[in-house]
Amino acid sequence: MQSLYRLGVAEVVQGVTSREFSAEEYIHQLLERIERVEPKINAFITVSKSSIDQARIIDRKIRDGEKVGPLAGVVVAIKDNICTKGMRTTCASKMLDDYVPPYDATVVDRLQQAGAIVIGKTNMDEFGMGSTTEFSRHGATRNPWDINKVPGGSSGGSAASVAALECTVSLGSDTGGSVRCPASFCSVVGFKPTYGLVSRYGLVSYANSLEQIGPLGKTVSDVASVMNVIAGFDEKDNTTAAGRPSYSVDKRPLRVGLVKEFVEGADEQVSKIISNSLDVFAKVGCQCEETSVASVQYALPSYYTIATAEASSNLARYDNIRYGFDMNPEGYEWNTYFSKARSNFGEEVKRRIITGSYVLSSGYYGKYYLKAQQARSILIRDLKSLFKKYDVLVGPTMPILPFNMGEKVDNPLTMYLVDVDTVVANLTGIPAISVPAGFARNGMPVGLQIMADAFCEQTLIDAASMFETEAKVQRSPEL
Repeated sequence: MQSLYRLGVAEVVQGVTSREFSAEEYIHQLLERIERVEPKINAFITVSKSSIDQARIIDRKIRDGEKVGPLAGVVVAIKDNICTKGMRTTCASKMLDDYVPPYDATVVDRLQQAGAIVIGKTNMDEFGMGSTTEFSRHGATRNPWDINKVPGGSSGGSAASVAALECTVSLGSDTGGSVRCPASFCSVVGFKPTYGLVSRYGLVSYANSLEQIGPLGKTVSDVASVMNVIAGFDEKDNTTAAGRPSYSVDKRPLRVGLVKEFVEGADEQVSKIISNSLDVFAKVGCQCEETSVASVQYALPSYYTIATAEASSNLARYDNIRYGFDMNPEGYEWNTYFSKARSNFGEEVKRRIITGSYVLSSGYYGKYYLKAQQARSILIRDLKSLFKKYDVLVGPTMPILPFNMGEKVDNPLTMYLVDVDTVVANLTGIPAISVPAGFARNGMPVGLQIMADAFCEQTLIDAASMFETEAKVQRSPEL
């Protein structure tokens, strides 16, 4: 029998709508695949058996000649910080262990309206705080290429589920690289849209001015198909931009700038693969050269100052009163109950709440938070100037190769440093994509990050598609 779980978005839609195979057959293969590989990978927190019923509805509509959407039969895994009606949304935290949202996030609603099937919720670092998907109440997710390595984070479950062929595509959230980092480590495509292009309604907030929901897929075409459905104005999110854009995969010569600061600080094997990527662009007629963005040196400290400040404010709502876990209030007065309940946050979340409270405190606001916002403005200005000269800027998604489980858990500063290249797009609000660029000598994946100016997603997709077509990087590990 055909291995349907290997298919991409276009192949699934074509197969289901032409009745070559049914959506129910497809979902059964994926559920069987999940049952087989999950003990090794742990990509899912919740798997939805009701996905079979969703598939049967799609099949019935097709048999009856009813209209189905552009993603008919496509199976999507959703990061567990994006609300799904009737399916628990835990953020991989004890604080939301049994929380079942009464509504769907806008992106989930749009996917289902387009005929997509939600198969479950994927594992993540608690509240999106981490770069390894080790900081989860539900255990760590492992890299499908080597189960002793981390898959990246915080959307590690979303990336691993695509790489392990447990779904067609997935959704993650990207606050400082949380879609692109695991995409690079798992050798899949991860897309972070322009801030305001995709609705954040139903996304559990971590850092409001930085985060965006984005798709992960096997190919650039897969993520473009998802973007065509989820992008556009939403009246429930007043930060969204007007209009409903549409994207296609096209090929045209582009001006490409390799950011030398990104390459200089990277692992030697990573630098070599990324430098060779310029040859790939040149081969298809692009104008390529090295460039410099001196202000990127301020990006990482500025990002963590702003992100932790916003996190300390957003996570103040988790007091275990309106929702949370089972904890008897008898014998407590308010302050001790509040303190005891919030002690159930994980260590990394506590660390960021405390740091964020400090940088916002009296006497330190100007010294840290205000300076971070000023550095952010300088970076935005510098990139705006560069995009007058280049269509896209490229560099490594991650400066290092996937590392061993547990290697950086006890040293948070070294873990924060792995985000040095990805946080730039979040601070400036521009779109960025990670595309598989090759494999190092130990067989570990390397991702190429491509950035474009705000709302130039079509340019980004064109560049990524050209590179993908020419580079021909393998994507499926053996499991």
